[in-house]
Amino acid sequence: MKTKTVKRRATAARRPLAPLWQLRLYVTGSTAQSQTALANLKRFCQTQLAGRYRITVIDLLKHPQLAQGDQILAVPTVVRRLPKPVRTIIGNLSDTARALVGLDLRPAA
Repeated sequence: MKTKTVKRRATAARRPLAPLWQLRLYVTGSTAQSQTALANLKRFCQTQLAGRYRITVIDLLKHPQLAQGDQILAVPTVVRRLPKPVRTIIGNLSDTARALVGLDLRPAA
């Protein structure tokens, strides 16, 4: 009985781990658009990625120099840094189907 348990654990250890999604949400202050974008992004991640994500919120009013690195032209903007390739979505993510396709969480129909 112990051997089976050990074998199961060993098999589970060899499975590749699902990639951690690294997302950046660029906002300007605590506006309604920014809050909507964050709420929608969290909802997508909780339902589609189940704990395999990290969201970093960057307020460009406090750190304007950070906009240059990801070439941010409008806010709110979500940048998916990992997994590659990098993807960018502008807006508050209200169009669920479009946002999921843009983040590559659901294949395009």
